[in-house]
Parts: sequence; structure tokens; C-alpha cells
Amino acid sequence: MAQPATGPAEGAGTDPSTTLVATAVHPVDEKLPPARLLPAALQHIAAMYAGVVTPPLIIGQAVGLDTAGMTRLIAASLLIAGLATVLQTVGLGRFAGNRLPFVNAASSAGIAPMLAIAETSAPGHQLPSIYGAVIVAGVFCLAVGPFFGRLLRFFPPLVTGVVITLIGVTLMPVPVAWARGGDATADDFGAMKYLALAAFTLVVILLIQRFGRGFLKQVALLLGMFAGTLAAIPFGMADFAALESAPLAALPTPFAFGTPEFRPAAILSLCIVMLVLMTESSAGMLALGEICDRRTDGRTITRGLRTDGIATLLGPVFGGFPTSAFAQNVGVVSLTRVRSRYVVAAAGAVLLVLGAFPVLGAVVSLVPMPVLGGAGIVLFGSIAVSGIRTLAEAGLDDSSNIILVAVALGAGIIPLAAPTFYAGFPAWAQTVLGSGISAGALVAVVLNLFFHHLGTHSRPAVALKSS
Repeated sequence: MAQPATGPAEGAGTDPSTTLVATAVHPVDEKLPPARLLPAALQHIAAMYAGVVTPPLIIGQAVGLDTAGMTRLIAASLLIAGLATVLQTVGLGRFAGNRLPFVNAASSAGIAPMLAIAETSAPGHQLPSIYGAVIVAGVFCLAVGPFFGRLLRFFPPLVTGVVITLIGVTLMPVPVAWARGGDATADDFGAMKYLALAAFTLVVILLIQRFGRGFLKQVALLLGMFAGTLAAIPFGMADFAALESAPLAALPTPFAFGTPEFRPAAILSLCIVMLVLMTESSAGMLALGEICDRRTDGRTITRGLRTDGIATLLGPVFGGFPTSAFAQNVGVVSLTRVRSRYVVAAAGAVLLVLGAFPVLGAVVSLVPMPVLGGAGIVLFGSIAVSGIRTLAEAGLDDSSNIILVAVALGAGIIPLAAPTFYAGFPAWAQTVLGSGISAGALVAVVLNLFFHHLGTHSRPAVALKSS
């Protein structure tokens, strides 16, 4: 009597390659050994770290936080980034997480609108007004996320390209002020020693980019900041007070910066920004799907956007800001071809550790403002370049598209060129239009509807670019 077969018999003509394909682990789900996982995770940390701490540095300085407050703000941003990244990569059932090597953290896109909110809020109410708007933006993301795929046609590359370009352009005065010393009220603001230190940092970054190879080029920004900080120490331009006073370990205190306040104009401004961030996240997921050879469908995008919403909603509780995808980390995956989501999950775990130990976050405050200025010119300039690259793929050979981009960019640059232009407008209008990003996004969306949707008989062939 023949025994029942428990597997393919030897010599039965089974194709070994078929069996190998059936049992192989997809690169996205591959669990690398520690010797490969940790260096790959540190690459992601190196690529994103400056971007993660930029929003708390800018917002904290704008609202006048002291050294201890800045340390708490940075620690909160790191903690929320770690939580969001781990949730995104590991996933929570079918509810949240796209399970791709996807990094989530506080986005620079919200900085300019939040600065506008701070400028129109009374002293002591600046951060509460910002956090109230961020909470509502998180709820808005959770509510709109499942239906966002239907709205993508209103955010074609023309619109997202304008917005991303304006993010870089409108933020450029920030690193310029840093390069001059950071404190505009100081007697030595703009002194040659500050400008020289900023220029030195920028030159180091450029030299590493020109002559460095592989990993060195990926961490050029951090190496330039490190070199600039070392150069500042002999001249007494590095402040060690934050490092001395920061607690070794402490979890962020809920609502440490005040009870959130809900102002309609501020909420509208950040909900607009949230739409832009959702578009960026969707583009990042599509890009990673192509890079990782794993199809990104509507359900994947919904779970990913739900993670953005959760992180944005919970962020203000501890001191975080609107959360979105980090495009530079998509580039890291593309360049290194290390596609394991567990590598990025490990990077998220490192961010959690950094956020739980404020003394580690305080190390960032050692970096002098002029050094941040030299590096910030590269960082924010690269954001503008990303927007220009998106616009270049958006069909600017069409005259209506040229007009759309020209008018939207012009509307976005008005607050930068003439900060008092909207001084006679109501407070709510100043909050919305006073941010070049919000104003440019509104104009771009309206003009896109006017040129490509209203009165047309067919849908424009508009898709979210994954590049």
C-alpha cells in the first residue's frame, strides 16, 4: 500500500526554482541580521534627524521658549516620530500601518502656517493655538483618509509641485536669520563671525558632497553640522547650558505647553496643510511600492494615512506637530536597495530612545545657530528643488498650466516679499493668507478646478506622481 505523499517526491520533475519562489521572503518583509540591520537603520536616522528637529527648533524659537522648553519640544518630536514610524512599518492589524519601509515624522510643510498662527496669537497662547489646530487637523486626516483617493485628482503634480516649491522658498528666511546669529534683537546680529561660521559649515557640506562616496554623502548634512560645531567651540559660540540642565531620562509631560485652544482660522490653515501632507504621504507610498516591488493599493494608502492622522492627533498631547512622510528616506531606500521594513522599524525604535532621554535631544541644542543656518540653506533649498522637479514633470508646455503655476507662486511669495501686505485684512484672513504655503495652495487648487475641471467634458489625466 502506497504511503500518502507529504511533499514533492525526489525526481518527480519538481522545478527547484518554483519551490524557492514559493518559500522566499519578500525583501520588504526580510529580517536582516543585526550586523546589517543596525548600520542600515542608522543611515535612515542620519538622513532624517536634521529634518525631525527642524520644526521644534523653528517653532520653539519663534514662541520664545527657554532652553528647557526647547529640549522638551525636541524630545517630543523625536518620540512621536519614533511611535509613528514603528506603527507605520509594523502595522496594527488592518487598521493602520502601510507595512513599507516608510518613515513618519513632523513635516516642515506646517512650519510657515504655524509661524503665522504664532504671530497672530497673544503671548502665552501661541503654542496652545497651534496645538489646537494640529489636533483638529489630525481628526480631519482620520476622517478624510479613507476617501482621499477620490480627492487626488484635485492635487495633481501642478498643485503639489507649487506647494513643495513654496515650502522651500518661504522657509529660506529662517536659515538666513540663523546664519546671522539667530537673535535679531542682539547687538551683534549679522556679525561677520556668524556669517563666517555659516559659510564654513556650508563649504564642508559641499566638499563632502563633491568628494565623498556612499554613506559619507548621505550624512553630509550631519557631518557639516558636526564640523561647524567643533569650529565654534574655540570661539565661545557653542552653548553647553542645555546639556548641563537636561534630565537624563524623562517622558514628555502631557500638555506641558498649555491646554489646546481652537481658533477657526488656525484650524482652516492647518487642515489645508494636512491635505498637502496627505498628498505627499500618498506619493511616498506609491514611490516605495515601485521601489520595493510591492503594489500599493487604496487600502495600503488608507492605512498609511490613518497612521499620519493618529500621530498628528496624539502629537500635540506631548508637544508634537503635523506628521507626514519623509521623502529623503524614500531616497535612502532607493539608493541602498535595502528594502526591509524592519530596518526602518529599528530606526523608529532609536528615535523612541532619543525622545525618552532628553539629554540626547539636548545635544542638538549644542549646534550654534550659524551652523544650523549653513545647513538649513541646503535643507530648505533641496525642498524647493523637489518642488521644481515635480513641476518639471507636470506638463508646463501647456499655457494654462504656466499661468496656474505663475499665479499660485506669486500668491505664495507675497507674504515673503511684503509681510504687511495683509495687515488690513481680518485676523482669520491674515492667518490663512499670511502663510505663503496656504495662500499658494488655495490659489493652485482653485485655478486647477477652473482650468481643468469646471466645464470640461472629460476628466484630466491627472495622477499622483510616484517619483
